Parts: sequence; structure tokens; C-alpha cells
Amino acid sequence: MTQTRITTEPEERTFDQLGKDTVLRAALRAGLGFPYECNSGGCGSCKFELLEGEVENLWPEAPGLTERDKRKGSLLACQCRASTDVRIKVRPTPECVPVIKPVRLRAKFTEMHEITHDIREFRFVTEGEAEFQAGQYAMLAIPGVGTPRAYSMSNVSNKKGEWHFQIRHVANGVATDRLFHRLHVGEEIEIDGPYGLAYLRSEVARDIVCVAGGSGLAPMVSIARGAVQLNMLKTRQLHFFYGGRTPRDICGESFLRELPGYGDRIHFHPVVSLPGGVSDAHWSGETGFVHELVRRDFGDALPSFEFYFAGPPPMTQTLQEMLMVGHRVPFDQIHFDRFF
Repeated sequence: MTQTRITTEPEERTFDQLGKDTVLRAALRAGLGFPYECNSGGCGSCKFELLEGEVENLWPEAPGLTERDKRKGSLLACQCRASTDVRIKVRPTPECVPVIKPVRLRAKFTEMHEITHDIREFRFVTEGEAEFQAGQYAMLAIPGVGTPRAYSMSNVSNKKGEWHFQIRHVANGVATDRLFHRLHVGEEIEIDGPYGLAYLRSEVARDIVCVAGGSGLAPMVSIARGAVQLNMLKTRQLHFFYGGRTPRDICGESFLRELPGYGDRIHFHPVVSLPGGVSDAHWSGETGFVHELVRRDFGDALPSFEFYFAGPPPMTQTLQEMLMVGHRVPFDQIHFDRFF
């Protein structure tokens, strides 16, 4: 197995990169708090400067790098693999130190369940425990797909080695087409994880607000399940908002109904932005965008909640701006991982 040595500045730390790991994944496996979010080249959080040595740039045109970044010589750790021993400049952050160090696991596909017309839950099992924080994601290396894809778990950490992913089919998407149409029970993939910073903060006493759209459903279901597993809802309320384009896109309530405290401690708030989008569907519930419903429901009380959200980038960006700029919700009460 290929091994290279990576040293960081100005805080000198040294760790090894093994096999096909990227600089970022090697750093996180070593327990280093390397700044990151998406792990996929989109967010730009894992920028670093190469001081010595050589790296292989796996995606030179990754959207996480601006033209200014490229002129400055910045690189993305999630898209670089050290070719030689290297020295890099990066400022680790305590909040990025992994609570659970990510590992690579062989996983067997066991079953699939339909959730909506374009979202399915895929279940895999690995040997040993499935260790992750509620709300985290993993990188899935799928046979026939060139690069790993990031998908969030919908279940919680367990000793059975079960990993559940609720995934939305993407039109012309190579990975989701393979999962939805050509993955067979018993087939193996590789799961690499856990990753992600938007995990459940069990020590926080505030009531919880989960906001999801599209396949952002998975990590929010995991958050709700995690809160129940940790007995957090004995002293807290959990509000679960789900935004869909049309009535047939709405989902999530069936998973919440399975949890103790539904209707008492757990509350479901669906909203549809295009109520007439499907001709044979009737919708008498809330309409508009999901961030608007959150604002209507809580108004000036928004700073008193702990927020978790996942979904399409326009939704997460608008929600973040509304909370932080419009209602002065402190940044440390807002948890989401940026994906593009």
C-alpha cells in the first residue's frame, strides 16, 4: 500500500496518507481538525497551500476553488492526493476534530424501500458496529461509478453494522442511476465514514428544529431518532419541517410516527411550494417555501432554538441568511453541511 508523509504548518502536525486517501481523509483519519464540509469539491472549506512536495489534483476545475484561489495557488484537500512527502499550510480548527475517526468498510446491500416517487432508502450491513453521530454522512464507493459520493445516514449508530441511506434519484445522475436500477441484493460497496459537522449536539438544552428538503430528509430523520435514543426529548420539543415542490414530494412523517413522543414532543410541519404541481394531488396544508414557514411559526422566538437543516443549496443558504441576518440566531446554534 502506498504511503506518504504529510506535515502541516504553522501548527506542526505529521500524519500518513495511505492508499487512495485524499489529503483531507488522511488528516481526519489521523484525528486532525482539518477544516471541511462536503468532502466532494463543492464548498471550498478544505483549502490549503502546498509548501513542499507534489500532489495529484484529482479535480482541477472543482467549483470549490475560485479563480482568485487558483491564482494564489490554493488547493482543495478533498481533491488532492500526495504523490510525495509534502508540507502544507493549513489552520486546523477544534470543531473539525472528528468525534469518531472515519474508516473504510466493506458493506453488503441488503434491501431497499420506496419513500416517494424519487426517494428510496438503501440498507447495507458491515461487519462490526456502525459507528457515527446522528446527522453525519459517509462516502460511498459504488461499483461502476468513478468517484465516491456523499450520502447521509438516516438511522443511528448501532451494534448490528446497519447503515441506512435515504437517497433521491437525480436525473442523469450516474451514481443514483446505478443505485436505483442496477444494484442487486448481496452486492458489495465500500462505505467510508463517518464525516460531517452537522451532528446532533446532545449537551444543548434548547428545543430542536430540523428543516429538510429533498434527500436532506435522511440526516434530519437521523437527528430525530438520535434525540429519542439519547432521551433528549424528555426535556425538549422537536419540530420537523419538510419542504417539497409538490404534494407527492412530501415525506418524513411516517418515520416520526414510529418514535415515542410523536404529537406530544415531536411535531411535523410539511409545506409545499407548488401545490398545483401535480394535477391529481390535492393539498390543503401550508404553502410557500420552507424557510417562510419556519419564520411564520416561530418569529421572534427563533434565537431560542437549536437548528439542524439539510437540502438543496438554495434552501440551506436562504435559511441560514434568514436565521443569522434576519433574526440574529447565533452561529453556534446553526448546524448544516454544505453540498452542491
